[in-house]
Amino acid sequence: MGITVYNSLMRRKEELIPLEKGKFSMYVCGPTVYDEPHIGHARSAYVFDLIRRYLIWRGYEVKFVRNVTDVDDKIIDKARNEYPEEELQISFKKVADKYLESYHCALDKLGIAYKEPQVIEPKASQYIPKMITFIEELLKRKVAYVSNGDVYFDISQAKSYGKLSNQSLEKMEAGARVALNEQKRNPLDFALWKKAKKEEPCWDSPWGKGRPGWHIECSVMSSDILGDAFDIHGGGIDLIFPHHENEIAQSEAAGKSFARYWLHHGLLTINGQKMAKSLGNFITVEDFLRRYKYASILKLFFLSTHYSHPIDYTETKISEAKQALERISILWHKINTLKIQKVFSHFDNHLLDNLRQEFVAAMDDDFNTPKAVACLFELISQTNKNILDKMFVAQAQILFSDFLKVLGIDINEVVTVTSYKETNQDEENKRIEELIQRRLQAKRQRNFLEADRIRKELEQEGIILEDTKEGTTWRRKL
Repeated sequence: MGITVYNSLMRRKEELIPLEKGKFSMYVCGPTVYDEPHIGHARSAYVFDLIRRYLIWRGYEVKFVRNVTDVDDKIIDKARNEYPEEELQISFKKVADKYLESYHCALDKLGIAYKEPQVIEPKASQYIPKMITFIEELLKRKVAYVSNGDVYFDISQAKSYGKLSNQSLEKMEAGARVALNEQKRNPLDFALWKKAKKEEPCWDSPWGKGRPGWHIECSVMSSDILGDAFDIHGGGIDLIFPHHENEIAQSEAAGKSFARYWLHHGLLTINGQKMAKSLGNFITVEDFLRRYKYASILKLFFLSTHYSHPIDYTETKISEAKQALERISILWHKINTLKIQKVFSHFDNHLLDNLRQEFVAAMDDDFNTPKAVACLFELISQTNKNILDKMFVAQAQILFSDFLKVLGIDINEVVTVTSYKETNQDEENKRIEELIQRRLQAKRQRNFLEADRIRKELEQEGIILEDTKEGTTWRRKL
Protein backbone atom coordinates (compact mmCIF):
# COMPACT_ATOMS: atom_id res chain seq x y z
CA MET A 1 0.00 0.00 0.00
CA GLY A 2 1.15 3.56 -0.68
CA ILE A 3 0.48 6.65 1.43
CA THR A 4 -2.42 6.33 3.88
CA VAL A 5 -4.20 9.13 5.73
CA TYR A 6 -6.88 9.34 8.37
CA ASN A 7 -9.84 10.74 6.45
CA SER A 8 -12.03 12.70 8.88
CA LEU A 9 -14.98 12.35 6.50
CA MET A 10 -14.93 8.53 6.59
CA ARG A 11 -13.46 8.33 10.13
CA ARG A 12 -10.89 5.73 9.06
CA LYS A 13 -7.51 5.40 7.43
CA GLU A 14 -7.57 5.20 3.66
CA GLU A 15 -5.02 4.98 0.89
CA LEU A 16 -4.36 8.42 -0.54
CA ILE A 17 -4.99 8.12 -4.27
CA PRO A 18 -5.02 11.30 -6.40
CA LEU A 19 -7.78 12.06 -8.86
CA GLU A 20 -5.15 12.67 -11.52
CA LYS A 21 -2.23 10.25 -11.64
CA GLY A 22 0.96 11.78 -10.27
CA LYS A 23 -0.73 14.99 -9.12
CA PHE A 24 -2.39 16.10 -5.90
CA SER A 25 -4.68 19.08 -5.40
CA MET A 26 -4.80 20.46 -1.86
CA TYR A 27 -6.84 23.23 -0.21
CA VAL A 28 -6.10 24.47 3.31
CA CYS A 29 -7.99 27.00 5.41
CA GLY A 30 -5.59 29.87 5.99
CA PRO A 31 -5.50 32.87 8.34
CA THR A 32 -8.03 35.55 9.14
CA VAL A 33 -5.66 38.52 9.10
CA TYR A 34 -6.58 40.70 12.06
CA ASP A 35 -3.69 40.13 14.51
CA GLU A 36 -0.08 38.99 14.76
CA PRO A 37 0.38 35.30 13.85
CA HIS A 38 0.90 33.06 16.88
CA ILE A 39 2.48 29.63 17.27
CA GLY A 40 -0.91 27.95 16.77
CA HIS A 41 -1.06 29.51 13.30
CA ALA A 42 2.53 28.36 12.80
CA ARG A 43 1.62 24.76 13.57
CA SER A 44 -1.23 24.77 11.06
CA ALA A 45 0.88 26.32 8.30
CA TYR A 46 3.83 24.02 9.04
CA VAL A 47 1.77 20.80 9.17
CA PHE A 48 0.27 21.25 5.72
CA ASP A 49 3.48 22.58 4.21
CA LEU A 50 5.20 19.44 5.54
CA ILE A 51 2.57 17.26 3.86
CA ARG A 52 2.99 19.21 0.63
CA ARG A 53 6.78 18.84 0.77
CA TYR A 54 6.62 15.13 1.48
CA LEU A 55 4.26 14.48 -1.43
CA ILE A 56 6.65 16.36 -3.71
CA TRP A 57 9.60 14.37 -2.33
CA ARG A 58 7.68 11.19 -3.14
CA GLY A 59 7.47 12.31 -6.75
CA TYR A 60 4.05 13.96 -6.99
CA GLU A 61 3.14 17.35 -8.36
CA VAL A 62 1.16 19.31 -5.78
CA LYS A 63 -1.13 22.24 -6.44
CA PHE A 64 -1.56 23.86 -3.04
CA VAL A 65 -4.09 26.54 -2.10
CA ARG A 66 -4.16 28.35 1.26
CA ASN A 67 -6.79 31.10 1.42
CA VAL A 68 -6.63 34.43 3.23
CA THR A 69 -9.77 35.77 4.91
CA ASP A 70 -9.39 39.55 4.58
CA VAL A 71 -13.10 40.43 4.99
CA ASP A 72 -14.45 39.53 8.42
CA ASP A 73 -16.09 40.92 11.58
CA LYS A 74 -12.80 40.60 13.53
CA ILE A 75 -10.95 42.63 10.91
CA ILE A 76 -13.65 45.33 10.97
CA ASP A 77 -13.58 45.48 14.78
CA LYS A 78 -9.78 45.81 14.71
CA ALA A 79 -10.04 48.60 12.15
CA ARG A 80 -12.40 50.51 14.46
CA ASN A 81 -9.83 50.27 17.27
CA GLU A 82 -6.66 50.93 15.28
CA TYR A 83 -8.00 53.60 12.92
CA PRO A 84 -10.96 55.20 14.73
CA GLU A 85 -10.83 58.40 12.64
CA GLU A 86 -10.91 56.69 9.24
CA GLU A 87 -13.75 55.27 7.18
CA LEU A 88 -14.15 51.53 7.67
CA GLN A 89 -14.23 50.98 3.90
CA ILE A 90 -10.57 52.09 3.90
CA SER A 91 -9.30 51.14 7.36
CA PHE A 92 -10.39 47.48 7.23
CA LYS A 93 -8.11 47.00 4.21
CA LYS A 94 -5.22 48.64 6.08
CA VAL A 95 -5.67 46.16 8.91
CA ALA A 96 -5.87 43.17 6.56
CA ASP A 97 -2.78 44.28 4.62
CA LYS A 98 -0.82 44.96 7.80
CA TYR A 99 -1.45 41.57 9.37
CA LEU A 100 -1.11 39.65 6.11
CA GLU A 101 2.37 41.15 5.86
CA SER A 102 3.03 39.94 9.43
CA TYR A 103 1.81 36.48 8.47
CA HIS A 104 4.08 36.42 5.42
CA CYS A 105 7.00 37.56 7.55
CA ALA A 106 6.34 34.64 9.92
CA LEU A 107 6.16 32.20 6.99
CA ASP A 108 9.48 33.52 5.68
CA LYS A 109 11.15 33.01 9.04
CA LEU A 110 9.64 29.53 9.35
CA GLY A 111 10.67 28.57 5.83
CA ILE A 112 7.07 27.87 4.78
CA ALA A 113 6.25 28.32 1.10
CA TYR A 114 3.84 30.95 -0.17
CA LYS A 115 5.68 32.38 -3.18
CA GLU A 116 6.20 29.21 -5.22
CA PRO A 117 4.29 28.86 -8.52
CA GLN A 118 2.22 25.89 -7.31
CA VAL A 119 1.38 27.56 -3.97
CA ILE A 120 -1.63 29.82 -4.44
CA GLU A 121 -2.93 32.33 -1.89
CA PRO A 122 -6.33 33.76 -2.89
CA LYS A 123 -7.91 36.56 -0.86
CA ALA A 124 -11.61 36.62 -0.02
CA SER A 125 -11.91 40.23 -1.20
CA GLN A 126 -10.74 39.22 -4.69
CA TYR A 127 -13.45 36.57 -5.01
CA ILE A 128 -16.59 38.47 -4.09
CA PRO A 129 -18.01 38.59 -7.68
CA LYS A 130 -17.57 34.81 -7.96
CA MET A 131 -19.13 34.33 -4.52
CA ILE A 132 -22.18 36.27 -5.71
CA THR A 133 -22.42 34.01 -8.77
CA PHE A 134 -22.17 30.95 -6.55
CA ILE A 135 -24.93 32.22 -4.26
CA GLU A 136 -27.13 32.94 -7.28
CA GLU A 137 -26.73 29.31 -8.31
CA LEU A 138 -27.79 28.13 -4.85
CA LEU A 139 -30.87 30.38 -5.01
CA LYS A 140 -31.67 29.06 -8.47
CA ARG A 141 -31.51 25.50 -7.10
CA LYS A 142 -33.84 26.56 -4.24
CA VAL A 143 -31.37 25.53 -1.52
CA ALA A 144 -30.97 29.12 -0.30
CA TYR A 145 -33.35 32.01 0.40
CA VAL A 146 -33.30 35.79 0.78
CA SER A 147 -34.40 37.29 4.07
CA ASN A 148 -34.47 41.07 4.43
CA GLY A 149 -31.26 41.59 2.44
CA ASP A 150 -29.45 38.59 3.91
CA VAL A 151 -29.10 35.30 2.04
CA TYR A 152 -29.15 32.03 4.00
CA PHE A 153 -28.43 28.45 3.08
CA ASP A 154 -31.45 26.25 3.77
CA ILE A 155 -30.08 23.44 5.90
CA SER A 156 -33.20 21.32 5.35
CA GLN A 157 -32.04 20.86 1.75
CA ALA A 158 -28.72 19.30 2.83
CA LYS A 159 -29.76 15.70 3.34
CA SER A 160 -26.33 14.54 4.54
CA TYR A 161 -25.67 17.50 6.84
CA GLY A 162 -23.58 16.38 9.82
CA LYS A 163 -21.66 13.65 8.01
CA LEU A 164 -18.26 15.25 8.63
CA SER A 165 -18.83 16.11 12.29
CA ASN A 166 -20.80 12.88 12.83
CA GLN A 167 -23.78 14.69 14.38
CA SER A 168 -27.47 14.19 13.83
CA LEU A 169 -29.47 17.08 12.42
CA GLU A 170 -32.06 16.77 15.20
CA LYS A 171 -29.50 17.17 17.99
CA MET A 172 -27.81 20.09 16.26
CA GLU A 173 -31.14 21.85 15.74
CA ALA A 174 -32.05 21.36 19.40
CA GLY A 175 -28.83 23.07 20.52
CA ALA A 176 -28.83 25.88 17.95
CA ARG A 177 -29.73 29.47 18.72
CA VAL A 178 -30.81 32.39 16.54
CA ALA A 179 -29.37 35.86 17.12
CA LEU A 180 -31.88 38.69 17.57
CA ASN A 181 -30.99 40.32 14.25
CA GLU A 182 -31.19 37.12 12.21
CA GLN A 183 -34.31 36.09 10.28
CA LYS A 184 -33.74 32.42 9.57
CA ARG A 185 -36.18 29.64 8.83
CA ASN A 186 -34.05 27.22 10.83
CA PRO A 187 -31.52 27.97 13.61
CA LEU A 188 -28.83 26.01 11.71
CA ASP A 189 -29.26 27.96 8.46
CA PHE A 190 -26.08 29.93 7.83
CA ALA A 191 -25.38 33.23 6.09
CA LEU A 192 -24.14 33.22 2.51
CA TRP A 193 -24.53 37.01 2.21
CA LYS A 194 -24.86 39.60 4.98
CA LYS A 195 -26.79 42.80 4.56
CA ALA A 196 -24.59 45.87 4.98
CA LYS A 197 -24.52 47.55 8.37
CA LYS A 198 -24.00 51.27 8.71
CA GLU A 199 -20.49 52.39 7.68
CA GLU A 200 -19.19 48.83 7.29
CA PRO A 201 -17.35 47.80 4.09
CA CYS A 202 -19.80 46.48 1.51
CA TRP A 203 -20.24 45.45 -2.10
CA ASP A 204 -23.17 45.63 -4.52
CA SER A 205 -25.19 42.48 -5.08
CA PRO A 206 -28.61 41.47 -6.46
CA TRP A 207 -29.88 41.51 -2.85
CA GLY A 208 -28.53 44.93 -1.98
CA LYS A 209 -25.26 46.13 -0.50
CA GLY A 210 -23.50 43.71 1.80
CA ARG A 211 -20.61 41.27 2.13
CA PRO A 212 -20.19 37.50 1.97
CA GLY A 213 -20.52 35.12 4.89
CA TRP A 214 -17.39 33.31 6.02
CA HIS A 215 -18.16 29.78 4.81
CA ILE A 216 -18.86 30.66 1.19
CA GLU A 217 -15.33 31.82 0.39
CA CYS A 218 -13.68 28.41 0.72
CA SER A 219 -16.22 26.65 -1.51
CA VAL A 220 -15.81 29.30 -4.20
CA MET A 221 -12.01 29.53 -4.09
CA SER A 222 -11.40 25.78 -4.03
CA SER A 223 -13.74 25.03 -6.93
CA ASP A 224 -12.41 27.95 -8.99
CA ILE A 225 -8.74 27.03 -8.57
CA LEU A 226 -8.79 23.25 -8.08
CA GLY A 227 -12.06 22.25 -9.74
CA ASP A 228 -15.39 20.90 -8.51
CA ALA A 229 -13.62 17.80 -7.15
CA PHE A 230 -10.17 17.87 -5.58
CA ASP A 231 -8.04 15.61 -3.41
CA ILE A 232 -7.29 17.04 0.04
CA HIS A 233 -8.94 19.63 2.27
CA GLY A 234 -7.09 20.57 5.45
CA GLY A 235 -7.62 22.67 8.54
CA GLY A 236 -7.76 22.63 12.32
CA ILE A 237 -10.04 20.24 14.17
CA ASP A 238 -11.95 23.28 15.46
CA LEU A 239 -13.12 23.99 11.89
CA ILE A 240 -14.92 20.67 11.41
CA PHE A 241 -18.16 22.21 12.72
CA PRO A 242 -19.61 24.42 11.53
CA HIS A 243 -17.16 25.72 8.91
CA HIS A 244 -16.20 22.55 7.06
CA GLU A 245 -19.64 21.04 7.51
CA ASN A 246 -21.14 24.12 5.88
CA GLU A 247 -18.59 24.07 3.07
CA ILE A 248 -19.64 20.54 2.19
CA ALA A 249 -23.35 21.37 2.37
CA GLN A 250 -23.22 24.39 0.06
CA SER A 251 -20.75 22.82 -2.39
CA GLU A 252 -22.70 19.60 -2.78
CA ALA A 253 -25.94 21.58 -3.06
CA ALA A 254 -24.35 23.44 -5.99
CA GLY A 255 -23.65 20.13 -7.70
CA LYS A 256 -19.94 19.87 -6.83
CA SER A 257 -18.21 16.70 -5.60
CA PHE A 258 -15.84 18.77 -3.43
CA ALA A 259 -12.99 17.31 -1.32
CA ARG A 260 -12.28 13.57 -1.16
CA TYR A 261 -9.94 13.47 1.86
CA TRP A 262 -10.30 15.64 4.94
CA LEU A 263 -7.22 16.10 7.15
CA HIS A 264 -7.47 17.92 10.48
CA HIS A 265 -4.69 18.88 12.86
CA GLY A 266 -5.03 19.00 16.63
CA LEU A 267 -4.98 22.25 18.57
CA LEU A 268 -2.17 23.82 20.58
CA THR A 269 -2.34 24.66 24.27
CA ILE A 270 0.12 26.41 26.59
CA ASN A 271 0.88 24.47 29.79
CA GLY A 272 -2.49 22.78 29.48
CA GLN A 273 -4.45 25.99 28.91
CA LYS A 274 -5.96 27.53 25.81
CA MET A 275 -3.74 30.31 24.48
CA ALA A 276 -5.29 33.72 25.17
CA LYS A 277 -4.03 37.26 25.70
CA SER A 278 -6.22 37.53 28.79
CA LEU A 279 -4.30 34.62 30.35
CA GLY A 280 -0.92 36.12 29.52
CA ASN A 281 0.15 33.02 27.60
CA PHE A 282 -0.25 34.33 24.05
CA ILE A 283 2.95 33.53 22.11
CA THR A 284 3.40 35.07 18.69
CA VAL A 285 5.85 33.64 16.18
CA GLU A 286 7.92 36.80 16.65
CA ASP A 287 7.91 36.29 20.46
CA PHE A 288 9.20 32.75 20.05
CA LEU A 289 11.95 33.64 17.60
CA ARG A 290 13.04 36.61 19.69
CA ARG A 291 13.57 34.26 22.63
CA TYR A 292 14.85 31.11 20.93
CA LYS A 293 16.22 32.51 17.64
CA TYR A 294 15.85 29.33 15.58
CA ALA A 295 12.61 28.37 13.82
CA SER A 296 13.78 24.76 13.68
CA ILE A 297 13.35 24.48 17.45
CA LEU A 298 9.65 25.24 17.04
CA LYS A 299 9.42 22.79 14.13
CA LEU A 300 11.07 19.97 16.10
CA PHE A 301 8.57 20.63 18.88
CA PHE A 302 5.73 20.28 16.38
CA LEU A 303 7.28 17.13 14.90
CA SER A 304 7.34 15.43 18.29
CA THR A 305 3.54 14.94 18.17
CA HIS A 306 1.41 13.49 15.38
CA TYR A 307 -0.27 16.31 13.47
CA SER A 308 -3.78 15.05 14.26
CA HIS A 309 -3.22 15.10 18.03
CA PRO A 310 -3.36 18.09 20.37
CA ILE A 311 0.02 19.47 21.40
CA ASP A 312 0.88 21.21 24.67
CA TYR A 313 3.60 23.85 24.67
CA THR A 314 5.86 23.72 27.74
CA GLU A 315 9.36 24.97 28.45
CA THR A 316 10.46 21.37 29.04
CA LYS A 317 9.37 20.33 25.56
CA ILE A 318 11.03 23.35 23.97
CA SER A 319 14.23 22.51 25.85
CA GLU A 320 14.04 18.97 24.43
CA ALA A 321 13.56 20.38 20.92
CA LYS A 322 16.54 22.67 21.44
CA GLN A 323 18.70 19.71 22.46
CA ALA A 324 17.49 17.78 19.42
CA LEU A 325 18.50 20.63 17.12
CA GLU A 326 21.91 20.75 18.77
CA ARG A 327 22.44 17.05 18.04
CA ILE A 328 21.56 17.70 14.40
CA SER A 329 23.93 20.67 14.14
CA ILE A 330 26.81 18.79 15.78
CA LEU A 331 26.62 15.95 13.26
CA TRP A 332 26.30 18.38 10.36
CA HIS A 333 29.45 20.10 11.59
CA LYS A 334 31.32 16.79 11.84
CA ILE A 335 30.32 15.83 8.30
CA ASN A 336 31.37 19.21 6.92
CA THR A 337 34.69 18.96 8.72
CA LEU A 338 35.46 15.77 6.76
CA LYS A 339 35.04 17.72 3.49
CA ILE A 340 33.75 14.72 1.56
CA GLN A 341 33.44 15.53 -2.13
CA LYS A 342 32.14 12.31 -3.70
CA VAL A 343 28.39 12.30 -4.52
CA PHE A 344 26.44 9.03 -4.65
CA SER A 345 23.30 8.45 -6.67
CA HIS A 346 22.20 5.43 -4.62
CA PHE A 347 22.85 3.63 -1.34
CA ASP A 348 24.88 0.45 -1.28
CA ASN A 349 24.76 0.31 2.51
CA HIS A 350 21.95 -1.88 3.85
CA LEU A 351 21.74 -0.02 7.17
CA LEU A 352 21.19 3.33 5.44
CA ASP A 353 18.81 1.81 2.91
CA ASN A 354 16.74 0.32 5.75
CA LEU A 355 16.66 3.66 7.55
CA ARG A 356 15.38 5.36 4.42
CA GLN A 357 12.66 2.73 4.04
CA GLU A 358 11.67 3.13 7.69
CA PHE A 359 11.45 6.91 7.26
CA VAL A 360 9.25 6.50 4.17
CA ALA A 361 7.07 3.94 5.96
CA ALA A 362 6.58 6.35 8.87
CA MET A 363 5.62 9.27 6.63
CA ASP A 364 3.46 7.05 4.43
CA ASP A 365 1.51 6.12 7.57
CA ASP A 366 -0.55 9.32 7.84
CA PHE A 367 2.61 11.45 8.05
CA ASN A 368 3.77 9.96 11.35
CA THR A 369 6.46 12.51 12.20
CA PRO A 370 7.43 11.14 15.66
CA LYS A 371 8.50 7.89 13.96
CA ALA A 372 10.15 9.79 11.10
CA VAL A 373 12.15 11.89 13.58
CA ALA A 374 13.18 8.68 15.37
CA CYS A 375 14.65 7.53 12.02
CA LEU A 376 16.52 10.83 11.74
CA PHE A 377 18.12 10.38 15.16
CA GLU A 378 18.94 6.74 14.51
CA LEU A 379 20.75 7.98 11.41
CA ILE A 380 22.63 10.48 13.58
CA SER A 381 23.64 7.72 16.02
CA GLN A 382 24.80 5.37 13.27
CA THR A 383 26.75 8.11 11.51
CA ASN A 384 28.52 9.04 14.73
CA LYS A 385 29.46 5.38 15.25
CA ASN A 386 30.86 5.20 11.70
CA ILE A 387 32.31 8.70 11.50
CA LEU A 388 35.75 7.39 10.42
CA ASP A 389 34.24 5.47 7.50
CA LYS A 390 34.18 8.16 4.81
CA MET A 391 32.20 5.98 2.39
CA PHE A 392 29.47 5.50 5.02
CA VAL A 393 29.46 9.18 5.97
CA ALA A 394 29.25 10.30 2.34
CA GLN A 395 26.11 8.24 1.81
CA ALA A 396 24.70 9.16 5.23
CA GLN A 397 25.11 12.83 4.33
CA ILE A 398 22.73 12.43 1.38
CA LEU A 399 20.12 10.70 3.54
CA PHE A 400 20.60 13.23 6.34
CA SER A 401 20.00 16.10 3.88
CA ASP A 402 16.90 14.39 2.49
CA PHE A 403 15.37 13.85 5.92
CA LEU A 404 16.02 17.47 6.93
CA LYS A 405 14.58 18.75 3.64
CA VAL A 406 11.35 16.77 4.05
CA LEU A 407 10.98 17.84 7.69
CA GLY A 408 11.74 21.47 6.85
CA ILE A 409 14.72 21.74 9.20
CA ASP A 410 17.02 24.40 7.80
CA ILE A 411 20.44 23.44 9.09
CA ASN A 412 21.99 26.57 7.59
CA GLU A 413 20.22 28.78 10.12
CA VAL A 414 22.01 27.17 13.05
CA VAL A 415 25.36 25.96 11.80
CA THR A 416 27.79 28.83 12.28
CA VAL A 417 30.73 26.45 12.45
CA THR A 418 34.03 27.29 10.76
CA SER A 419 37.69 26.43 11.00
CA TYR A 420 39.55 29.04 13.02
CA LYS A 421 41.49 29.81 9.84
CA GLU A 422 38.25 30.70 8.07
CA THR A 423 36.53 32.89 10.64
CA ASN A 424 35.00 36.17 9.53
CA GLN A 425 37.05 39.18 10.49
CA ASP A 426 34.48 40.83 12.73
CA GLU A 427 35.52 41.87 16.20
CA GLU A 428 33.97 38.98 18.10
CA ASN A 429 35.28 36.28 15.77
CA LYS A 430 38.74 37.80 15.80
CA ARG A 431 38.75 37.58 19.58
CA ILE A 432 37.64 33.93 19.43
CA GLU A 433 40.37 33.23 16.88
CA GLU A 434 42.97 34.80 19.12
CA LEU A 435 41.88 32.67 22.07
CA ILE A 436 41.97 29.52 19.95
CA GLN A 437 45.47 30.43 18.75
CA ARG A 438 46.58 30.98 22.35
CA ARG A 439 45.09 27.63 23.36
CA LEU A 440 46.90 25.86 20.52
CA GLN A 441 50.13 27.55 21.55
CA ALA A 442 49.57 26.44 25.17
CA LYS A 443 49.00 22.86 24.02
CA ARG A 444 52.20 22.92 21.96
CA GLN A 445 54.04 24.10 25.09
CA ARG A 446 52.30 21.29 27.06
CA ASN A 447 50.62 23.92 29.24
CA PHE A 448 47.40 21.93 29.47
CA LEU A 449 46.02 23.87 32.42
CA GLU A 450 46.05 27.07 30.36
CA ALA A 451 44.58 25.25 27.34
CA ASP A 452 41.73 23.90 29.51
CA ARG A 453 41.17 27.33 31.04
CA ILE A 454 40.71 28.88 27.59
CA ARG A 455 38.33 26.10 26.53
CA LYS A 456 36.22 26.61 29.66
CA GLU A 457 36.23 30.39 29.17
CA LEU A 458 34.83 29.95 25.66
CA GLU A 459 32.32 27.35 26.85
CA GLN A 460 30.95 29.85 29.36
CA GLU A 461 30.38 32.20 26.43
CA GLY A 462 28.55 29.47 24.51
CA ILE A 463 31.46 28.64 22.18
CA ILE A 464 32.15 24.91 21.81
CA LEU A 465 35.58 23.82 20.51
CA GLU A 466 36.29 20.57 18.72
CA ASP A 467 39.79 19.34 17.93
CA THR A 468 40.20 17.39 14.69
CA LYS A 469 43.11 16.24 12.53
CA GLU A 470 42.43 19.22 10.27
CA GLY A 471 42.60 21.70 13.15
CA THR A 472 40.34 23.23 15.80
CA THR A 473 36.80 24.14 14.84
CA TRP A 474 34.17 25.94 16.82
CA ARG A 475 30.42 26.35 16.96
CA ARG A 476 28.00 28.36 19.00
CA LYS A 477 25.92 26.49 21.52
CA LEU A 478 22.19 26.88 20.77
